[in-house]
Amino acid sequence: MRRVALVCLLAVAIACTTAIAQEPEKLDPAKAAKGAEGILWYSVLDLGLEGKGWTDTKHPYDRLPAKAEGVVTDNVWKLSHHSAGMCARFVTDARVIHARWTVRNDNLDMPHMPATGVSGLDLYVRGPEGWGWVAQGRPKEKTNEVKLLEGMPEGPHEYLLYLPLYNGVESVELGIPDAAYMAKATPRPADKAKPILVYGTSITHGGCAARPGMAYPALLNRWLDRPFINLGFSGSGRMELPMADLLGELDCAVYVLDCLPNLTPAEVSERVVPFVKRLRELRPDTPILFVENIQYQAGWFLEGSKKSYEEKNAALTEAFDALQKDGIQGLHYLSCSELLGHDHEATVDGTHPTDLGFYRMAEAIRPALEAILK
Repeated sequence: MRRVALVCLLAVAIACTTAIAQEPEKLDPAKAAKGAEGILWYSVLDLGLEGKGWTDTKHPYDRLPAKAEGVVTDNVWKLSHHSAGMCARFVTDARVIHARWTVRNDNLDMPHMPATGVSGLDLYVRGPEGWGWVAQGRPKEKTNEVKLLEGMPEGPHEYLLYLPLYNGVESVELGIPDAAYMAKATPRPADKAKPILVYGTSITHGGCAARPGMAYPALLNRWLDRPFINLGFSGSGRMELPMADLLGELDCAVYVLDCLPNLTPAEVSERVVPFVKRLRELRPDTPILFVENIQYQAGWFLEGSKKSYEEKNAALTEAFDALQKDGIQGLHYLSCSELLGHDHEATVDGTHPTDLGFYRMAEAIRPALEAILK
């Protein structure tokens, strides 16, 4: 009986310790900026950013470390200032949430991508069946202040805020009434703590999602409920060896390589094998998923368009086979056949996905990642 009692007491002690460890860490309201009408403003930096691979960055919202300047191409460095893929999880019992943010570039939108995706915010809340969308921050100028959400049910809720895809941010703050609390979300469990890194082109970057949460890395971030690092660089996912060195610095669960739209067939043949061998030297055991070039949407009608992606995919298959013959382990391959569906309706311009296209891409990539993670 005494042994049983001790076991029970130990179980209770462990349960209590776990509960305390999982209690959200509340931010100190004294450190928040005071606003009008009793609103306290908290920087999302104090909540902790997910989707940021390096801490030693020149700017707090940069995607590459400061040492990458002059090492990567000028365009990659410029685009690394965009906050694509960065997000903050937080817990609050507030009945209203405000947001204010300042972007770094004057161009809030693009001809084929709305300002809500380029420069806006996107808010989700965790519900019984996972993450659900609830609000967006629409940018009208470089500095914006909006009421994101109000009238939510009483009690604490966990939220997920995505930052702009194709613009950088100088600052992002969340405002709540001073009677409410703001807290960091509970840390992810150990089996979901390692991020998945996606390296690619404008498609990975998020062009042309209507909202930051609709880029395919963000969709997978919610569906798999684990961190994602978005290293998509518009027009510049070209598999240079310095990028392999940078990727190899990060301890990831999976590397996803989705670079073919920025490469010619000859460049695929020249660059894929050296890039992967360098990455494998740095990370011998991390799985690598190759993603084929999407099927350009006019390819069903225009032979040149079809030939373009078919030749690149053939070169990728040859590179993949060569790596396997050289004994490189942990390589996985995803065909383009299901990435955009079969109705030719999934893009803005034949290349860049709409939200529908991104949803289909995420649906195609998800089972491949799930199989790898097992």
